[in-house]
Formats: sequence, structure tokens, C-alpha cells
Amino acid sequence: MKIPEYVQRVLTALETAGHEAWCVGGCVRDVLLGRVPEDWDVTTSALPEETMALFGSHAFPTGLQHGTVTVRAEHRSVEVTTYRVDGAYHDHRRPDTVTFTPSLEEDLRRRDFTVNAMAMDLRGGLRDPFGGQTDLEVGVLRCVGEPDRRFEEDALRILRGLRFAAVLGFAIDPATAESIHRHRELLGDIAAERIQAELLKLLCGKDAAAVLRGYPDVVGVFWPEVLPMVGFDHRNRHHCHDVWEHTLHAVEAVPPDPVLRCAMLLHDVGKPRCFTVDDDGNGHFYGHPEISRELADNMLRRLKCPTGFRETVVRLVAWHDRNIPRTDRGLRRALRALGEEDLRRLILVKRADNLAQAPEYRGIQREIDRAEEILDKLLAADACFSLKQLAVNGRDLIELGLSGPEIGRTLKALLDSVVDGELPNDRASLLEAVGKL
Repeated sequence: MKIPEYVQRVLTALETAGHEAWCVGGCVRDVLLGRVPEDWDVTTSALPEETMALFGSHAFPTGLQHGTVTVRAEHRSVEVTTYRVDGAYHDHRRPDTVTFTPSLEEDLRRRDFTVNAMAMDLRGGLRDPFGGQTDLEVGVLRCVGEPDRRFEEDALRILRGLRFAAVLGFAIDPATAESIHRHRELLGDIAAERIQAELLKLLCGKDAAAVLRGYPDVVGVFWPEVLPMVGFDHRNRHHCHDVWEHTLHAVEAVPPDPVLRCAMLLHDVGKPRCFTVDDDGNGHFYGHPEISRELADNMLRRLKCPTGFRETVVRLVAWHDRNIPRTDRGLRRALRALGEEDLRRLILVKRADNLAQAPEYRGIQREIDRAEEILDKLLAADACFSLKQLAVNGRDLIELGLSGPEIGRTLKALLDSVVDGELPNDRASLLEAVGKL
């Protein structure tokens, strides 16, 4: 893959001025994997003030204390950072001090994983002092140097490692894995927003379930509510997995979308809290959707997830076990409550939840197909399920002499009647019905 033109210009300008300049980190890793990098970072022997002087009005001092200057090139941003050696990390996140160095290898030595500690120059030459290319070829994620030191320096690397393993489908080197388990409590020092960002990327990885299976103790540091699910026996013929394993199979069964993956991760989190056993020894989880909804809401708030994201996930968790009659009325009511987008999400959630159950109980897939067919038919017929689709509005009711709260109540009653099939969504019929209401 060719280095983009705007990045080449930054590298060329630095080299022409007599400095070393290399693309570094994730962009090099992605190029070697045949992936399109999201961002391009450059490391250089130039001191920050030299970079600032070289690029003039196109350079911005976004992190001078750490040697970073952001250069604008062709309306794109490139972070240019001076070779450096990091000092102590007392907050387990950022170095207290940095020291600039003339050595590229010293700069690469401070990085997290070998696959992120490679540099590529303008001509495609590769500098790989720690075997990152070999680890890429065999699919192994390994810390640069001593894993304990890397995670003690920056605890977010613990989640970054799990995220890389999930997204890239890599195995984690045993020494690195042991250190992740050993240092997991350091995540308590990391900002909630940082954890949220890494977790959601992890969940969308192709190997998300496998990573979660191996590291529930890490997730349990910031979400201890998941730990009771691990190994919890359903004791119910509908399930062939424990609660955690059922959850992981459900996560795998939805598309890699953050809302859907998060909903599946949390849909049964309340089960251990409402477990009962009947006289025949069968396990039941009465009320678990509501308990799961409450827990999910608190968990997502704790990670400071955006309000819209949190509310959508919580809504899907609350509805995941609710029966929706496979009738026009049943689907119209669900449409009114959820809207098309969330109802389609709910169908995916229900499908995944069922696929993660015992094979002999997966016949419900046909019922889910039926619900989807009815939904498609209703939408194709422009079925009315919201006030904005109603053939009358507030102005019409004002003309009939209504005022204040009775306008809203009347519109809601009219919509209920239309959704239930008691009235057609026809202006004349609705206005006639106002008097009766």
C-alpha cells in the first residue's frame, strides 16, 4: 500500500531539512496487514521547535511537552512526534517527563506491542528491531520488552491489547496474557471514557467473544456485574450453556455494531440476581429483563456512554424477552413503541438470543422470520405508527375547539385507534372520531 500523498509531503519536508522521518505505529501495522490505516503518525529526529519552524502556519503545538506537533497537509492532520524516551508513569497513564533522543530504536522501545513498534520510511524501508513483522505473520500480540513494565506504565494498554486481539484475531503471547491478568486492577486508574472507547471497539472485533471468554476478570474490574454470569448454570432445558457462555454466543450472533454487541453482552446480566429453582429442579429467571435493564443502565452510565447510545442499549435489553405477537396489530404496536430502527435491532437481538440457546429450541427462528415479514409488509404499505404520520394534527383539533392538554390526549387516542386497526388513517374518519373520543 502506498503512503498517501499528504503524508509523503510531511516526510519529504523533514528529510529535505536534514532530519530523519518515519511513519510509525498502527499505520505501519495496518499497511503490512493490507488494511487501510485510519490515521498516519510520523516520528522524527527533529525537535518540536524545529518541526514548528519547518511547517510554519501549518503546524500546531498540540502536545509540545511530549514532543508532538500536528501538521496540516492537504486538509488532513498528521501527528509528528520527536524521538523520545519516557520517564516514570506515576498515574499509570502518561509519563511524568519525556527526554528527546536521537535514536529511533530508543523511541520504538517505549511502545506497547511489537506489532505497533515498527517504522516505515518514505521509500518503504522497514525498521523492526523487536520482531513485530514476524508477530504479525504468525498472529501473536506481544509486549515490547517486559510486559509488567509496559502495563504499569500505561494501564490502558491492558484493554488496548484485548482490543487488538479481538479486532485482528490475534492470540496473546502467554507472558503478555499473564501480565494482563496480574495487572488488571490498574484499570481502576483509567478514565471511564477511555475504557468505554476501547471496550466498544473490542466488542466489534471478529474475535470479541473469544477475548471476553478468556478475560472476564479484566472486564469485571470496571463492570463487576458480569462476573456472577461466569459459570452460572441455567439449570433449564432451553439452555446448553451457562449464562456467560450463552452471552458470548449471543454476542457473536449479531452484526459487529456497538449498540447490538453491547445489548447482547448485557441482555442477561441480571439473571444471577433473580434465579429460582422450582420443585422439579428447573431454573427460572423471572423478571430478569427488568433487572438486566437497571444494571445495564447503571453500567453504561458508569462508563459515561453517550445518552442516546445508553438509552438504545437499555431499551433493547428491556425488550429482549418480551413477546411481540406475530400479527399486524402486534407489530404496529411494537413499531409505535420502538420505531423502525430499534424494532429491526430488536429482531436481530431476539434472533441472536435464540441462536445461543439449546439447538432443539431454535425453531423460534421461523417466528422471528414471520415478524420480520409482517414488519416489511406494514412499512411497504406506509403503516401509521407515529404522530407525525397521523392524517390530522394539533391545528386540526384547535379548529374543532380543543385546547391545552386535551389536544395531546386526543391525538394519542387517535393514534392508538389507528395502530390497533380500529380506525383508518384517514383525515375525515379521524375528525369524525374526535367528537366520539
